[in-house]
Amino acid sequence: MMMNENHENRIPEENHCENEAGMTAASQEHTSADAKEQPRYEHIHVQPEPDPVLKELAKQRKSMKRTMVAGFLCCGLLAGGIGFGGGLLANQMNGSSTTLYRSTAGKVEVQPVSAGSEMSVEQVAALNQPSVVEIKTEKVTNSSFLQQYVQTGAGSGVIISEDGYLITNNHVINGASTIQVRTSDGTTYDAVLVGTDSKTDVAVLKINASGLRPVTFGDSDNLNVGETAVAIGNPLGELGGTVTNGIISAKDRSITLDNQQMTLLQTNAAINPGNSGGGLFNSRGELIGMVVAKSSGSDVEGLGFAIPSNLVSKIAQELIANGYVTGRPALGVTVLSIENAQTAMQYGVSSLGVYITDVESGSAADKAGLQAGDRIISINNLVVESFADLSAALDNYAVGDTVEIMVSRGGSTVTVSLTLQEKKNTTVPQNENGETQTNPEVPLN
Repeated sequence: MMMNENHENRIPEENHCENEAGMTAASQEHTSADAKEQPRYEHIHVQPEPDPVLKELAKQRKSMKRTMVAGFLCCGLLAGGIGFGGGLLANQMNGSSTTLYRSTAGKVEVQPVSAGSEMSVEQVAALNQPSVVEIKTEKVTNSSFLQQYVQTGAGSGVIISEDGYLITNNHVINGASTIQVRTSDGTTYDAVLVGTDSKTDVAVLKINASGLRPVTFGDSDNLNVGETAVAIGNPLGELGGTVTNGIISAKDRSITLDNQQMTLLQTNAAINPGNSGGGLFNSRGELIGMVVAKSSGSDVEGLGFAIPSNLVSKIAQELIANGYVTGRPALGVTVLSIENAQTAMQYGVSSLGVYITDVESGSAADKAGLQAGDRIISINNLVVESFADLSAALDNYAVGDTVEIMVSRGGSTVTVSLTLQEKKNTTVPQNENGETQTNPEVPLN
């Protein structure tokens, strides 16, 4: 399993994640106590429901206080590839092939809509509502009282081919054991995960359908600030086909989301929980972005973000062709990022840092002698104290480069030389019941 990260400080809030540099990880967000409060952003799918036992206790307490219980939970800044509650999770990838709308230059073709003329918001909505779907997810998990229950989540998706390929965010489907897609005509399909990329937060699903209406990809590089932007999605996980409109507020907006530095489109179109994975369209009815996040500040309005369509198209085509994004360096390990005292106590370790929890057999890490329980200290003298540090360090190198990795093992320091491999499939198979298998617990030094 493989993953990547970006460099930043985070508040002590544990979240499990998957990145693209060669590791699966759990990480936390941190902000310096004496630093100015940083902007906070959140994914906007509807999170799985909390532990039902704790939920009922909380409900009883709140009822006694005559308070209202919120109808949904929103995600905060989790690390790329959100885990739903504590396990190191992944999904099944099934390699497939298809053809997206492409020009002879190899890019996704921008098909003419109404002879390329400007359209009203009503026309954009009528054209694209059939191409935007509702996504429902389920995951079986253990409660804090050792009871099993089913968590549900919801988001949006966008149809990209007539034969059933569609795109959504990785964080919408990550960790789910079942995924269902509901199209605009009310038909519900079981979906298969074709491939997912936590670094860019893009995933591709496949449903057994034909005659669907795919979106037309626009050129997100040619957008202008102030252009019309129309968002279509499934807010609150219950209101599929909802349309909001605004403008492109900014291009190339760099924000840190899920410990990944992402360059996104900014819009003031209303974005709500459940919109994750939905479409952002221009006034010609072309897909220019995939909705991914909004500001989580209570006093902030009109700050929504979308992954540019050119990047979405590129990643989607790689996932369909290969099941993963090619050319990224990987160690071949699963890691756990312990970045606060509470998490260290939970795992019984005395030092904060990035711990290896599993080494892929035959991987570069395996050949170099890295072991489960090792705490990574540095890569080529770049200090690694967090999942973000590890990702940032690996981003400096390419597949085939040799790096020196220093680890702490049983109270001693060990340095190994490792040749970076290509990051491949980051998923694990499902079991005979269709449930995603998790990584086993291992002792940490």
